[in-house]
Order: sequence, then C-alpha cells, then structure tokens
Amino acid sequence: MTDFFDARDTMSDEAREADLFSRLGACVSHAIANAQGWKSRLEGVAGGDVTSREALAALPVLRKPELMEKQAENPPFGGFATVGPEGFDRIFMSPGPVWEPQPAGEDPWNAARVLHAAGFRKGDIVHNALAYTMTPGGFIIDQGAVALGCAVYPAGTGNTEMQVAAMNALQPVGFLGTPDYLKAILDKAVELGNPISSVTKALVSGGALFPSLRAEYAERGVAVLQTYATADIGCIAYESSALEGLIVNEDIILEIVKPGTNEVLPDGEVGEIVVTTLKETYPLIRFGTGDMSAMMSGQSPCGRTGRRIKGWMGRADQRTKVKGMFVDPAQVDHISKAFPDLGRLRMEVTRAGEMDVLTLKAEADTDDSALVGKLEEAIVTHCKVKGTVELVPLGSLPKDGKLISDERDYTA
Repeated sequence: MTDFFDARDTMSDEAREADLFSRLGACVSHAIANAQGWKSRLEGVAGGDVTSREALAALPVLRKPELMEKQAENPPFGGFATVGPEGFDRIFMSPGPVWEPQPAGEDPWNAARVLHAAGFRKGDIVHNALAYTMTPGGFIIDQGAVALGCAVYPAGTGNTEMQVAAMNALQPVGFLGTPDYLKAILDKAVELGNPISSVTKALVSGGALFPSLRAEYAERGVAVLQTYATADIGCIAYESSALEGLIVNEDIILEIVKPGTNEVLPDGEVGEIVVTTLKETYPLIRFGTGDMSAMMSGQSPCGRTGRRIKGWMGRADQRTKVKGMFVDPAQVDHISKAFPDLGRLRMEVTRAGEMDVLTLKAEADTDDSALVGKLEEAIVTHCKVKGTVELVPLGSLPKDGKLISDERDYTA
C-alpha cells in the first residue's frame, strides 16, 4: 500500500508554485475571453500577466454575497462560467441560493487524493451519508471514491434506522458524512441491538470535527480525518495521519486575506480563506469563502509537501454551518419578515451530546405554542435544517446586530 496518491504529493514547493502559476495566466485569459462576468470584473487586466502571487493579489476578491447578487441578475452562474448550463454534468443549488455547476470529468472536485490520505483504497465499500439532493456534498466525495476504485452506497441524509440496516448488510469499512452523523448512526445501531463494527475509517466534512468527538470515535475503533470543502470548489484542503493542519489540495491556489479586503496576510495571521481554481469551464479567481484560517509554515510530517492551513477557525461573516448546512443571516431575516409581529430574532448554535443544536430565540408578547410550531416549520422552510424555538420577552435580546450566534466551543 503506497503512502502517497501520486508524485505530486511530494513535489517541491518551488515546482508546485511554478506549475500552478504557469497555468494561471492562461486560465485568467480564458475566463476574460469567454465569461462576461469575468470580462467585466477584470476589465483592463491582461490575463497572461497574472503569473505570480503578487500579480494575483492585485485582483479583487469575489465574495459569496456578491456572487449571489450576480447570479440573481444573470442566472444561473452570474456570467462566471465559460460555457452554458448544458456544458456541465450536474447543476446544484445551495442555500442562499447559490448555483454550483459540476464540471465534467472523473473526479471534478479533486476528492480522490483526499480520500487516499484518509486511508481509503480501491475495493473498499464506503457508506456516503452526505446529501445528494440539491446540494453537491454527496457527489463531491462520491465521485472521488469511485475514481479511487471504491464501491459507494449513496445513503444520503436522514432515516437513521435504514442507514443502520444498510451498514449491517453491506459491512462498509469506511464512512463519509458530517462529523456528528456517524455517532448518530453508531448510537442508533447499539440502541437497536445491531452494533456496527465494520467501519474503521471515516472522512468527514460539512462542519467542525471537535476533539472530544474525534477521541470518542477513536475509542470505538474508527480513525476519522476531515476535509475542508465547499460546494463552489470541492475539496480545498485535507488532513493526513500526521494530524498537523490541513494540506492544501493540488490545482488550488490558496491565500489568507484580511476580511473584507483584498490584502494578503503573512503566514500565521488569521484571515479569510481565498481560493483560485484552474477549472476551464467554471474558473473562480480569488473567491472569498468567508471561512477563517491561517497559513502554517513548514511541511507536514507525513511527507506531503503542499502548503498547510490551521483548519477552520470561524467565519468572516455570521454565516454558520449547522448539521452540514449553512444558515445565513438572510434566512433569519426571511423568517422575521414572515412574522412581523415579533421583535428581534436570534439563531443560537450550541452542542449537546456531540450534536449541533439550533435554537431560534424570538421576542414575543405571547407564549403561544401554536406560534412556536409555526416558527419551527419556518426554520425548516427557510434554513433547510430542524431547530427548536424559544419565545423570549420583547426587548430582551442583545442589540449587537447578530442574527446568528455560534456558541460552540471548538477547542473541546
């Protein structure tokens, strides 16, 4: 069993940088020539001159709120794709809404390398509990696993008892899903009297892998690693067995910038993750993810030579991932507008039993249980996740501008 996916895992930093930036100029030129959104945004830029980190840093950062605005004006992709919708294998819609295309190819989101680093190999049976509906999460990892030679059971989300039944029947060695859902399945299996022992490795994404949860999985015989991925880009960075930061994936240029600006920060300083991809049909040039991290110095002890980030360190905005789905302040605002008689609203995200808990606190002059039920339905409608509702007195919520408050402890 080889430790590395291919020779690029261990290529020198100089060779990797030279390869990336030798291709970047052509990518920017192609984007300007074939996508009206990029032509307008990069007016006056000679794409062929963008061949260094310094030249790239001179370009503006495209952040998700602006992408959503451009997509609404010019659906579905805001003018940032170089081909029409028919040129993609699949088209997805994430909360926002944000439209995301799946480029053609065997492993369009670069997940196979990530899975290999997590110990997955050809012939493995894997249980994929990421969402396959509307959003691309399930397909991102699914296609990488298939490209690696694994057999994938596309479980999707929900219906935990059926997930237990499928695992007991197929005896998968690997699990793919959000960090806390594997625990839900394992716990349900014990409750049903059908404990699962076949799963020995997992790759998780869509939320933070808390140290206490990783330790619990280890006690249950499951080695869990994580990948930082987004629906727009795919697998951006990933853990290896060294467990020292996340290694930036190949074919990606990653920068850390001061939030709200175009300014690149020195290694070690915490800022927003900005990613540039080299995909021909849907290039993203200095795309601001809204996620925070810091660049690490040196190389991973595992032998992989790619640059590293410290991992997910919060959001540059209030957008918060809960149970694998982003909850956006705009969604909370939609709920507020649907219930004009309420005062302030505030989503609070906490943890209980290693699971995310979403609570909507709503200022009201009543304790009507019917109103609570309607608000819980509104959470599902607008945020696509379940949550509970707590009615609080008018004027009792903080006047700090927060619609979403993430109160999880990421160090525990």
